[in-house]
Amino acid sequence: MKNCFKNRGPATLIAAAFIGPGTVTLCTIAGVNFGFDLLWAMLLSIFATIILQEMSARLGIISQKGLSEVIKQEIKNSFLNKIIIGLILSAIVIGNASYEAGNISGGILGLETIFGQSILKLGSFSINLMSILVGFIAFILLYIGNYKFLEKVLISFVLLMSFSFLITAIITKPNLLEIIHGLFIPSLPEQSLLTVIGLIGTTVVPYNLFLHASLVREKWKKNEDIKFAKKDTIIAILIGGLVSISIIISAATISLKEISNAADLALGLVPLYGNFAKYFLAIGLFSAGITSAITAPLAAAYVVKECFGWQANLKSKSFRAVWMTILILGVIFSSIGIKPIEIIKFAQIANGLLLPIITAILLWIMNKKSVLGSFTNSKIQNIFGFFIFFITVFLGIKTILKAVNLF
Repeated sequence: MKNCFKNRGPATLIAAAFIGPGTVTLCTIAGVNFGFDLLWAMLLSIFATIILQEMSARLGIISQKGLSEVIKQEIKNSFLNKIIIGLILSAIVIGNASYEAGNISGGILGLETIFGQSILKLGSFSINLMSILVGFIAFILLYIGNYKFLEKVLISFVLLMSFSFLITAIITKPNLLEIIHGLFIPSLPEQSLLTVIGLIGTTVVPYNLFLHASLVREKWKKNEDIKFAKKDTIIAILIGGLVSISIIISAATISLKEISNAADLALGLVPLYGNFAKYFLAIGLFSAGITSAITAPLAAAYVVKECFGWQANLKSKSFRAVWMTILILGVIFSSIGIKPIEIIKFAQIANGLLLPIITAILLWIMNKKSVLGSFTNSKIQNIFGFFIFFITVFLGIKTILKAVNLF
């Protein structure tokens, strides 16, 4: 058992990152509105994520550099280099800052489902004390600045989240034949296209490619370690995918007419399965919120460090300054209920542009022997990679159109 966990870690943080409150809510809505029909979209998302994250991890181990560093090094045209780096900074740093409030709010929903609301009123302002608690937990874990400790904590949260959502799905006693049909026979019910796009978009996340390449260097230094990174990626992403699938199954099995977030699913379980089912889902939702609240600022700090060429580490002042800024903004926005719509809209457009561009650049780099030597992509990896690239182009276009209210 000890050897089994010895080479687990970086990819589990990636799973922790993409199973956030947005993913939980979207999977809940998918299950409520379309039953098991969209399970195939989640299966496709898992496959695409494994392919791209494996490339990112391999690049990080062989080059011992982050993805941002390699991009700066390999794009020789000065103007194009600055444009790409600017887009990366905009999408990852500004994007994660604007989404952090949602991550913290997700953790709050889990706590409020069990303990109820805790609001402090100061004149015309109302402050949600739960957001300060979630932010404080994330702050302490990041401030400790020990990668191995952070890794163990996030692995624990992911396992807790996985157990909670899986038990919730089992409790609802779903029809196994319908689940198999939904997983392996694609269908597109009326008005389901946006949900399919959302399911793929919340799983194939741009900032995870940067985070993974940076994190593997904290754990592995030798080319021979690629085999461990590959196993770690496959297992962790499959576990993350199982969480998403479990949420869809749970939501599909119970009868809910209206739903705005995953907390509604927790309350919907109570009449049929008792309070203990609600507690399982609430714990899972809290875990999803806190893990994303930690990984989003961490990813942004790594990207800024690499883009500006800082010789920084987890405990350096400059590194801490980046993640603190993002975390504090998230706590403020979530505690007083402010939604920075224009910033979020900008972040969505930047991420919509970034995903296909970074996928294309990653594929280009993964075929450069000057960077990877004998560890370049195989033909089958390139075929899968280009297939995923076309998916990301479609996703990117839809995300941008949605953000500017044209879809």
